[in-house]
Amino acid sequence: MFNQYQLMLNRELGTVNTLLLISSSYFVVRSIHAIRKDNVKSCINWLYAALAGGAGFLSIKSMEYSDKFYAGVTLDTNTFYMFYLSLTVFHFLHVVIGMLILFGVIIKAKKGSYSADNHIGIETGASYWHMVDLVWIILFPLVYIIR
Repeated sequence: MFNQYQLMLNRELGTVNTLLLISSSYFVVRSIHAIRKDNVKSCINWLYAALAGGAGFLSIKSMEYSDKFYAGVTLDTNTFYMFYLSLTVFHFLHVVIGMLILFGVIIKAKKGSYSADNHIGIETGASYWHMVDLVWIILFPLVYIIR
């Protein structure tokens, strides 16, 4: 059953989502490098780029969910879809939380709360974002590729 229903997932969209999250993690790293050089504007711009990657991820996952829900797929459809939806929706919600955290970091950065000497808040937000990325890097092959 797992192999049969796994083939119904869109691997191309899953791959694009993986690239979006990896890229957005890179952008978060760039934001930390920028604030360590006391370049607040660059830090904020990199964080906006990371948010864009997260928004792209959410958009693509929403399209995937829409296709599945339109086809009548629910948690009760079968064991594969129960796992697929449970794991990926849980991750989706964590991406939303991560984006809220990064947006909060941007607001604080705009208010001058961070500098080369004080950037622990940015690093904390970045750590959460990297955790979300890491979880997807585990989920993607587990759900989309490994047979």
